[in-house]
Amino acid sequence: MSQESTTLASHLAQRGPAAPTRDAWTVLRPLGPHAVQITSGLWHQRAQANRAASIPEGLTKLGEAGNLANLEIAAGRSDGDAIGPIFADSDVYKWLEAAAWEYAREPDEELLAEQLRVTALVAAAQQDDGYLDSVMQAREFQRYGNLPWSHEHYCAGHLIQAAVAQVRGTGYTDLLDVAVKLADHLAATFGDGKRRDVDGHPVVEMALVELYRETGNRPYLDLARFFVQARGHGLMESYGNEPTYYSDRVPVREARTVEGHAVRAVYLGAGAADVAVETGDEELLKALSTQYDSMERSKQYVTGGLGSRWEGEAFGDPFELPTDRGYAETCAAIGGVQWAWRMLLATGEARYADQIERMLLNGFLAGVSLAGTEYFYVNPLQLRSDAHPDENRSPAHGRRGWFTCACCPPNIMRTFSSLAGHVATADHRGVQIHQYAAGAVRVPMDGDALVLDVETEYPWDGAVRLRVASAPARDVEIALRIPAWATDATLDGRPVTAGGYSRVSRTWTAGDEVVLELPMQPRLTVADHRVDAVRGCVAIERGPFVYALEQVDQEAGAIVDDVRIDAETGFEVEHRPDLLGGVTVVRASGSVEGRQRPVTLTAIPYYAWANRGPGPMRVWIPVSQ
Repeated sequence: MSQESTTLASHLAQRGPAAPTRDAWTVLRPLGPHAVQITSGLWHQRAQANRAASIPEGLTKLGEAGNLANLEIAAGRSDGDAIGPIFADSDVYKWLEAAAWEYAREPDEELLAEQLRVTALVAAAQQDDGYLDSVMQAREFQRYGNLPWSHEHYCAGHLIQAAVAQVRGTGYTDLLDVAVKLADHLAATFGDGKRRDVDGHPVVEMALVELYRETGNRPYLDLARFFVQARGHGLMESYGNEPTYYSDRVPVREARTVEGHAVRAVYLGAGAADVAVETGDEELLKALSTQYDSMERSKQYVTGGLGSRWEGEAFGDPFELPTDRGYAETCAAIGGVQWAWRMLLATGEARYADQIERMLLNGFLAGVSLAGTEYFYVNPLQLRSDAHPDENRSPAHGRRGWFTCACCPPNIMRTFSSLAGHVATADHRGVQIHQYAAGAVRVPMDGDALVLDVETEYPWDGAVRLRVASAPARDVEIALRIPAWATDATLDGRPVTAGGYSRVSRTWTAGDEVVLELPMQPRLTVADHRVDAVRGCVAIERGPFVYALEQVDQEAGAIVDDVRIDAETGFEVEHRPDLLGGVTVVRASGSVEGRQRPVTLTAIPYYAWANRGPGPMRVWIPVSQ
């Protein structure tokens, strides 16, 4: 890395993807991705695969799939019809966002050159009045003629998010210029006293608020607020559509739960949270808290997966959580993290940080192979023996290199690249550590800084040691999240309460340490009795991980469709650095239907399944009678 790049990096990425203004109604303030360095362990390993394999391969795939060619056509550089889905531009923009945050994480001039090349193509495709949508332009469709399905605002939202990432992550404003021009066009077209309409797929709400935060231009916040307020008043029905799918049946501030297309619903929740904190809308934030609680309690898989129906990629009814037919789209887990992060900033409640950990380590991480080049669109909790791999998204195929609807791969890329920004926050008292990973955390404090070195093998081992490298000469509070599952945790040898933060405040000196010990004994989880699909079953959890039985690990004749677990016996735990990139396996005693002798059941973390080829798998295991 050049000295120039190192200097640049030290001044960039002080703000991450969500950076509330000073006047925002938030309890916690995020630290930029550059304030946190993850230097080893699981997240570092996966982030390196994202950098070395996913992002370069992603750009190649965008070229092969025609996404970049669509922009060439819209720019007048080539002829032909647009290729792919109507929202094809959005995947380019998510890749640009990933590249920008990755540059902030570790500058790379070749990566910068590639993102600026793609940025120039995007700029060339933009029309004079700011409108930009290559598929609509190439096919000469009427602008905003079918907003429930055209995804024009959706694509604009991802462009704006990429532009904010580029200016924060690289210092370049090339894409920001495009985004501002497009946002000005939207603000001139939609809103009170103008066209009253909303896009069928939320995301522009989050984007417009972030553009307001970056530029200070109030009309962007006002338009985001309009889009949130306008939904739920029959706009989708005016096009002849059933409104539930679009989260358009009930006004946002009146809704008590989430429904419809899962990704749409959680993106809307995240954008509404941004609007609430920037406008001081306590009523709206309270409604969002109610909706999130309902989702977590009755519409979320144990893996953090969201969306139980293939039909409409949707949330089902409360406690409708089938295992083998579970959808749990990877993008929904990502959107769930985005919503939980905003609720955490707004409220400071540890349960949202718990949610982020569950979703990231299970529902999200399962969506990409260990190599970083193959993906799951759908993440069920069971794959039966002899499952037929029918359509493109079926997990029975195993992970795929790309999809016709390729929303998930670049979404994964941008999440990995900005992941460090979810580790810690600050407030007037000090620092809060929400996620545990080996590395360092630097918190600016009134011209000084608190710098913490973090030593841990978490999530495989429960010991987390924080060592003070430097600190201001005043009392500073260090708050450590105690996960809700960590009922026997200790901090410096003293018991602490699970499900909140344990706080230590004093004047720190270099070399001071605090040591958190989280219990890592495996445990059996029982679902709510209303989840009919898994009544009489248990799931194995250890630390933050949900475990699964994969056929390849079982004894001969122990078919996972037929096994039962003995819930009364204990577990054996072994860390296997040679297996699946290094995982801790859990073994339990069980039985097989029709056989007398017991068998040993071997479970691996759910995220790692299907890395040795697709095969039978289950998370929920029937209990022996």
